[in-house]
Amino acid sequence: MNTAKHSSVRAEVVEGSADMPQDKLRQVQPERVLDFGKVAVLMGGRSAEREVSLMSGSGVLKALQAKGVNAHAFDPAERDLAELKRKGFKRCFIALHGRFGEDGTVQGALELLGIPYTGSGVMASSVSIDKVMTKRIWLAEGLPTPRYALLRRGAYDRARVIAIPDELGLPLIVKPAREGSSIGVAKVQGYSEMQAAVDAAAALDPDVLCEQFISGDEVTCPVLGTGDEARALPVIRIVAPEGNYDYQNKYFTDDTKYLVPCGLPEGEEQAIQEIVLKAYRVLGCRGWGRLDVMIDAATRKPYLLEINTSPGMTGHSLVPMSARAAGIGYEDLCLQLLASAALDHEQGASRK
Repeated sequence: MNTAKHSSVRAEVVEGSADMPQDKLRQVQPERVLDFGKVAVLMGGRSAEREVSLMSGSGVLKALQAKGVNAHAFDPAERDLAELKRKGFKRCFIALHGRFGEDGTVQGALELLGIPYTGSGVMASSVSIDKVMTKRIWLAEGLPTPRYALLRRGAYDRARVIAIPDELGLPLIVKPAREGSSIGVAKVQGYSEMQAAVDAAAALDPDVLCEQFISGDEVTCPVLGTGDEARALPVIRIVAPEGNYDYQNKYFTDDTKYLVPCGLPEGEEQAIQEIVLKAYRVLGCRGWGRLDVMIDAATRKPYLLEINTSPGMTGHSLVPMSARAAGIGYEDLCLQLLASAALDHEQGASRK
């Protein structure tokens, strides 16, 4: 991945005000900054999203330092996590994306080290990165998500693969069960494309998720907070070229539009925020997250796709964009997230 190309992306953004209960936004007082102590911004890591993570982390680091936080960059791919304790770090801002950062592994290490960290805890992180486990929980809670079929490790024989379009219809989506940034995602239009799509996804994850394709508006909605205190930020509607919001259109083109306000029919934004909040809470997430949703064009029914428990924080990322529409600047957002850093055993798992 070419970092220079990423930094040059300029997606068209239409922004406006959005209702957000300002009394629910926790403002970090200047004197509190000193209480944070030495802060590590975890960035980079060993996942396929390393370069995006480096950009997210660099933005967060600059923002925290601008607010007076004693923040330092820390790349777990280059340094042992045990250094965090030895070097006197008091809390961590996790700007890692994907595996080895968003999947509960780093969270577990920080729990053992006793260093509070941003975002969801061990269990919520490990469940949320697994798209199939996430779907199972949502379905059990009565939340809408597209129909799916799972191809487990090594079960990619041609007969099984070719049968999936009969179950889910065409077109359909094929993706690795545990990846982010649309890496390895393919929209399959016909039977002849199935095997190649499955093989490409399987090269990234042994479990391959095949999912019903929902045609309609694509939106995303960030959440800040924990439990009953969690609040949904303004919904962003994503308008990608030919409706294809893939890896290329996320990072390497300037043709994608992000609409805030989202311009959805009256009442739909609030309905999506309510669904997103429930989806976030039933997974036990805390701190922050971002949920992706498709709205069926014919029925206007929303379908939950997935949740990101360590979303991007680059200059064109969607959480800062939505927060800005709610009146929260980038630096203040970073400070607010850092203030929410916690340990599972100190505050307990989030509940519905």
